[in-house]
Amino acid sequence: MQTTYDTKLIEDRAAWGAVPSMTLCVFVLIASEFMPVSLLSPIAADLATTAGRAGQAISISGAFAVVSSLLVASLTRRIDRRMVVAGFTVLLIVSGIVVTFAPNYAFLMVGRALLGVAIGGFWSMSTAIVMRLVPEHMVPKALAMLNAGNAIAATIAAPLGSFLGAFIGWRGAFFLVVPLGLLALVWQWISLPALPPRQRKRPGNPLALLGRLPVAIGMASIMMLFIGQFALFTYLRPFLENVTRLDIAALSAILLAMGLAGVLGTWCIGRLLRTRLFSILIVIPLVMAALAIALIAVGASAIPTALLLVAWGFFGTAAPVGWGTWLSRMLPDDAEAGGGLQVAVIQLAITGGAAIGGTLFDAVGWWGAFAFGAVLLVGSALAAVAASHIARRLLP
Repeated sequence: MQTTYDTKLIEDRAAWGAVPSMTLCVFVLIASEFMPVSLLSPIAADLATTAGRAGQAISISGAFAVVSSLLVASLTRRIDRRMVVAGFTVLLIVSGIVVTFAPNYAFLMVGRALLGVAIGGFWSMSTAIVMRLVPEHMVPKALAMLNAGNAIAATIAAPLGSFLGAFIGWRGAFFLVVPLGLLALVWQWISLPALPPRQRKRPGNPLALLGRLPVAIGMASIMMLFIGQFALFTYLRPFLENVTRLDIAALSAILLAMGLAGVLGTWCIGRLLRTRLFSILIVIPLVMAALAIALIAVGASAIPTALLLVAWGFFGTAAPVGWGTWLSRMLPDDAEAGGGLQVAVIQLAITGGAAIGGTLFDAVGWWGAFAFGAVLLVGSALAAVAASHIARRLLP
């Protein structure tokens, strides 16, 4: 049992030195994942392939992230978690080097696959590690900090990649991952304490957790949340260009404002999660569904659209913090396997949301993707209601 002295020691010496180091790694991982979005044309031209094939650089990282997230708890069960985190950071650095110097398409795919392994492994263990670094009441705050790195990276990755690509080329843009990854690695090595595995027995299969009704319902809510979110979010640029009729400067400003709102949202909502967890998990997708419907109604007007999207960034970016906190409470003794399952569900949902949203965008129109997203978000809220009723019976 942890003493008060030990808890204070962890809080002062580990958490707020180690958590920012992990946040930096999250930032570099997510920025690396989405950077190809704005660099597909020069990548395709340089490697003598099509833009469509170059686009698979994003899907392959997602596919390997799913596999990694499901296997990492089992494969690393006997290894100090500090070493495991460092190992995934090293993979991030190696990925940046391989992509930077890729002589052909095959090497590019290898580098992106390594990135996917790092993303899935790192994210799947992040909640469990945070639970060991900080006292229970500080877990939501620490998870909010991690997700702030995610929000900033997701916001600036595409425009930053485009900007850097124009000056130092796509290879130079990807090479910036290397020094940032090295900085994260050194920071982690200095700040993370030893985190020996808590059990020697083989952990359960993450998919087996779906046999528990509370977990299955929670994961269903997460799945619908991310499908609905990315059915809309993935196609914001063509929506803003063709429906709202914004130029690149205005479009970039709105995306930046969304990202900043997301950082603010993770901070504000993170402070409420200790006492209002399930209320937040229910309200966030309902608000996002309402915002999606409102965008359909006023999408041609620039100012209302901008305000709605800032609100979308505020609530949408904070949602993963809420579900990370839910995971820490529902599976306190199986957080690594639960984290792996959660990351796999999210990655599959992002892929599915983008694919279904794209099909509707082309076949029905932009409003079809937005309406589909709204329906899934309402479904997420309903599943969260069911999860809250079950949790009230199970949690102390």
